[in-house]
Amino acid sequence: MEWYYWIAIASLVICITGCIYHFIKLIKPGSPTDYSKKSGSTKSGIIYSFTHAMNPINKESAFLNLPTYISGVIYHLGTFLSIVLFFVFFITTNLHELISLLLAAFLLLSALCGAVMLIKRITDKKLRHLSNPDDYISNILVTLFQLGSGAVMFIPGLYPVYMVIASLLLLYIPLGKLKHVIYFFAARYHIGYYYGWRNVWPTAKFK
Repeated sequence: MEWYYWIAIASLVICITGCIYHFIKLIKPGSPTDYSKKSGSTKSGIIYSFTHAMNPINKESAFLNLPTYISGVIYHLGTFLSIVLFFVFFITTNLHELISLLLAAFLLLSALCGAVMLIKRITDKKLRHLSNPDDYISNILVTLFQLGSGAVMFIPGLYPVYMVIASLLLLYIPLGKLKHVIYFFAARYHIGYYYGWRNVWPTAKFK
C-alpha cells in the first residue's frame, strides 16, 4: 500500500478519535436542568428544531440572504459527497464516465460556491470583522477537498496530492470550526429541548 494511503488512514483514525472525544464531552454533563415549570413537549420541540425551524422562511438570516443560504446548502452537499467519494476512492477512482462527469460538475459548482463565500467573507467589512483565521482555513481546506475529489476522477496522477489534502482536512476537523459536524446536532437538540419545555416550539401553526 502506498504511503499516502497510510497517511490518509492515520488521519481518519485521528479525526474519528477527536470527534468521539468531543461527543463524549458533550454528553458527559447530561441533559440541562431546567427549574422552571414545564409547559410544553420537549419531544415536539426537538422534532420542530430539526424540521420546520430549519426552513429558510422561518430563519431571518436565511430568507434575507437567500443566495448565500442556497450557496451554503450546495457547499455542504458537495462536502458530504466528497466524504463519500473519499471512501470510494480507496477502492477505485475508475467510475463510469458519465457518473464521473456528473459528480465532477456538481463538485465544481459546490467548490465555486465555497470560493464565492470566501471572497464575500474577505470583501464584506462586517463579515471580515466577525471572521478569524479558522474561518478561512476551514473554507480553503474544504474547497480544495471538493476540487480534488472532482479532479482525481479524471487525472489519476493527482491521487497522492488529493490524499494529502484529504488528510489535512481530516486532521483539522477536530481542531477547528469544522467540528460543528458534532456540535450542530447537539445545538439543535438543546434549543429544541429548551423551547419545547417552554411551549414556544412548535409554533401555533404546527400544533
